[in-house]
Amino acid sequence: MKTFSPNAEEAKAERDWWVVDATGQTLGRLASRIAAVLRGKHKPTFTPHLDAGDFVIVTNCDKIHVTGDKLDSVRYYRHSRFPGGLKSRTMREQLDRFPDRVIFEAVKGMMPKTRLGRAQMKKLRIYTTDEHPHAAQLPKPLSF
Repeated sequence: MKTFSPNAEEAKAERDWWVVDATGQTLGRLASRIAAVLRGKHKPTFTPHLDAGDFVIVTNCDKIHVTGDKLDSVRYYRHSRFPGGLKSRTMREQLDRFPDRVIFEAVKGMMPKTRLGRAQMKKLRIYTTDEHPHAAQLPKPLSF
């Protein structure tokens, strides 16, 4: 018997939608589990060179938990591409203004830094509240 290797069409046909409630979850542990689902590592047909992962919806992203003094020591940087245009925020400030970007950046850091990783990140949806517009896809709750 030969080893089964799915092609791109077969991998796209088996995509599911999962919903994760981030209330009280630790940021790093949540991000690593989300990254594994986005890549498709939870499936027995995982193939590293194909986008075989599932869609993930994260709700209540402003209610995540971080340990230690990360709220004040972790900084998020951005640059305007003009001289002297480097700006930074602490995690506490970022959670107050844009809580979805905290989870996005944590998951992005755990994904491959290639075209495939960027394509897999497009399957991540993050919302601040319990409501999301993806009820038609019948997402299943993802438990850890």
